This record gives sequence, C-alpha cells and structure tokens, in this order.
Amino acid sequence: MISARCAIAVALFAVGAASSAAAQGPALSFYGFRAGVSLVDTDAQVRLLLGAGLSCQRSTADPRLQECRATIVDPVAHTPVSIWLAAIDSVTGVVTLSATLPTAGFTRWRDEVEGVYGPQAATVQGAQGMVQWIAGTQMLRLTWRSASGRVEASISIVDGPVLDGWNLGDQAPARIAKPRPPG
Repeated sequence: MISARCAIAVALFAVGAASSAAAQGPALSFYGFRAGVSLVDTDAQVRLLLGAGLSCQRSTADPRLQECRATIVDPVAHTPVSIWLAAIDSVTGVVTLSATLPTAGFTRWRDEVEGVYGPQAATVQGAQGMVQWIAGTQMLRLTWRSASGRVEASISIVDGPVLDGWNLGDQAPARIAKPRPPG
C-alpha cells in the first residue's frame, strides 16, 4: 500500500506540473512526469516518491544517451507502475509509465489525462486502443490492451526538440550514424 507521503508527493507534482505548464506554455505530463526536463529533476522526483532514484545505464554506442528505469506505486489502484525513460545529454526525450491496471484504474488514468488536456477520439482495434494529445512540440500517447477485467496501459510523453537535437554527428560510430554499404 502506498504511503500518505507518496500520495501527497504525486498530487503535488501533478499540480505543480499543471501550473508550470500554464505559466510556461504547453508541457504535457502524467503524475508529474514530463519529457524535456533534466534527468536530475526527474531523478529527484522519483527519489521523493520512492526514497531511491532512477537506475540508469549509458549507451555504449552513444554515451550521450541514457536509459533509466524505476517502479513506483499507483496511488489509487495500488499497483506497480514502471517508469522507463530515454535521456539525451541528460535531458529526458521520452518518458513512459506503464502498468497492468484494473479496468477502473485504467478509466481513472484516461479521465485524469482528459480532465487536463480534453477528450480525444480513440483509435481502437479489437482489444487494443490508442489516443494521443499534442501540445506545442510535445506528444502524450495513452495506449492500452484489455483482457479479463484488467488493462495493460502505458502513457508515453515525447519531447520533439530533445529528440530532434539528438544528431549522431561525425563523431558517432559508423554502425549507428551511417547505413552499411550494400555488398
């Protein structure tokens, strides 16, 4: 069960992110997690929620790229929520939160996002669905797959300028930067 401290921290980060977005222009977030912010700030948020930080690994192909993970607890559904992010030059470019939720927990996730960013039509094929919001240069995408009263759900937040700024340059290894010649 989540502690009261964690529940309060999640609520404060969500309110802080919303008010910060209003003051600085569009910035998409979920549970206070955003793309386009420093890895240090994201790690501090995870430490506040968990008491422990992100676990990060630097890419061997491009040392500017880091992949980080953590697991928090959904404050209402009391289920684990996996956090995965990609940081480029210590700035988060992609943040994904994923969990297997009871149907009511998934509905709450979707209602929370729609409550902030407005309703959007979903694309649904069978048991799988997707809906996305775009604000400025950011995208938030909610995807899900339903089965047996539970929903595998993920929310991904992408910051376009961070990803666009990641050029491989002349110093990158050939196996990443350039396609192999035919033959």
